[in-house]
Amino acid sequence: MSRMKWLDIPPVWLLTVLVAAYFLGQSQPWNLSIDHPLTQFLAAVLIGGGLILMLLAVTEMRRQKTTVIPHLEADQLVQSGIFKRSRNPIYLGDIMILAGFILRWDAPVALPLVPVLLWVLEKRFVIPEENRLRRKFRQDFFKYTQKTRRWI
Repeated sequence: MSRMKWLDIPPVWLLTVLVAAYFLGQSQPWNLSIDHPLTQFLAAVLIGGGLILMLLAVTEMRRQKTTVIPHLEADQLVQSGIFKRSRNPIYLGDIMILAGFILRWDAPVALPLVPVLLWVLEKRFVIPEENRLRRKFRQDFFKYTQKTRRWI
C-alpha cells in the first residue's frame, strides 16, 4: 500500500476532525455553551460506546481472519457479532467518538463536523468497501444488505 493510502485511513480523518473540533471549541466565537453534568455523561457514553463498537468489530474481524484495513481486499464477509447490527460499526464508532468529544469539550460550534466526518467516511471508505464486497461476495453481500443496515 502506498504512503498516501496509509495517510488516507479513518483514524487519520478522525484525528483531524478531533483537532479541528478542539480548536473550534477553544475559540468559542459565539460564546455558546452546552456544558452540563448530563452533557458530560452523554459525552462519556458516546466516547465509551464508540470505543466498544470498534473493539467488538476489530475482534470479530480478527476472529474471521479478515483485514481491518479499509483499502485492502476482505477475505471474509463478516456477518456475525456486532456486524449483525451494523455493516459499519467501526465508522459508527468514529462518529460517536467525535460527537462525544465535541460534547466533552463544550464545543457546540464544532457539531457540524459530525455530518462532515460521516460524509467523508461514507464517500472515501464505506461505498468503495461495499463495492469491493459486492463484486467479491455477490449474492451473499446482497442478502447481508437486505437484513443489516449500513449504519444502525
